[in-house]
Amino acid sequence: MKETDLVSDDLPAIPTKRYFTIGEVARLCELKPHVLRYWEQEFEQIKPVKRSGRRYYQRQDVLIIRQIQGLLHDQGYTISGARQWLSGDQAVDDTARYKQLIRQTITELEDIRKLLKSVK
Repeated sequence: MKETDLVSDDLPAIPTKRYFTIGEVARLCELKPHVLRYWEQEFEQIKPVKRSGRRYYQRQDVLIIRQIQGLLHDQGYTISGARQWLSGDQAVDDTARYKQLIRQTITELEDIRKLLKSVK
């Protein structure tokens, strides 16, 4: 199973920001905030920065959350099965892990190129 099979293409694009609030991540992943808080307890891979009692997620966290969502909702894994999948051999392949990030970046760059061409 490829990692690209685990993430839905219907989700909104991830903006180019350094940090995201829990509300922003909930919208980007089409989940409720309480689900994200629960998944933080269940999956060690989700590590938001906590400052002044608030959670701030990074792009890598959003990608992992989308991957978990794909495993649980689309592939039918249980939480323990998804946890094993993420910590198994499949998680070792970093090139597959960043495939979605590269695809997202290419799409964003193409949009910027189109915008720049239309300005001329």
